[in-house]
Amino acid sequence: MGITRVIGIDLGATNVRGAVVENGQLSAITASPIKSDGSVEDVLADIYNIIDTLLPQGDITAIGIGVPSIVDVEQGIVYDVLNIPSWKEVHLKKILEQKYNLPVYVNNDANCFAVGEYYYGKGAGYSSMVGLTMGTGLGAGIVINKHLYAGANCGAGEFGFLPYENDLLEYYASGSFFTLTKGINGLTVYENAQKGDPQALNLYQEFGRHVGYAIKMVMYTYDPQLIVLGGSARHGYEYFKTAMWEEIYTLAFAGSVKRIKIEVSDLHNSGIIGAAALHLDSL
Repeated sequence: MGITRVIGIDLGATNVRGAVVENGQLSAITASPIKSDGSVEDVLADIYNIIDTLLPQGDITAIGIGVPSIVDVEQGIVYDVLNIPSWKEVHLKKILEQKYNLPVYVNNDANCFAVGEYYYGKGAGYSSMVGLTMGTGLGAGIVINKHLYAGANCGAGEFGFLPYENDLLEYYASGSFFTLTKGINGLTVYENAQKGDPQALNLYQEFGRHVGYAIKMVMYTYDPQLIVLGGSARHGYEYFKTAMWEEIYTLAFAGSVKRIKIEVSDLHNSGIIGAAALHLDSL
């Protein structure tokens, strides 16, 4: 891959974080809150501050930025950013390229997670993989033939919106399962499971079945070599993996079940690393 120094930016609903990424290694992370209720220009100014802090580290090849929204990947246009009301349509790639005279790559956060895993995490050596993020919602990034596949409208991998049970799949196969369907904090369930609490362990068994169903949907639609689990809910993997696999074993294609690899992400700051990896995916 050669040596590249790319600024990776992770834009969240309440803050923006960034670092210089060189062969998967991060410089010191720079972070600040954003004016999420401010104008387009207010939020851009917060992003500029992060980039301006990182640029003096020198020899920057490109800028990658991940956002929690739908993106026109080719044009770098960001639409309807979660919890930033003013960002209805922002031509982010054009704005940043004109300001910094560097190549800029923009994609959504789930796609950044997947491409970060592919280049710097558990995806190394595979040609196809899906990064399944289980945080507040359920999203996925898809790598096919060694390249990120976003779909025609950056909508590939939105498995969380599939109808399931009485609602949507993401309400059952993400951290929202505990808060929305059970009315209990996911961290509390995790801590109780660590203590061997039977109720918490039973909740994880139920959760595991839902995650297994989500994985079956991934396998039926994309049939990847590898699925990497990310997001906060992944930390409870040891408590839900048995029930998850029991559900996966009901897949119609037994050969696929034997061959599928499922890993849990151990990347730190995957949003930043993945944003920087967008540059490698473009090469």
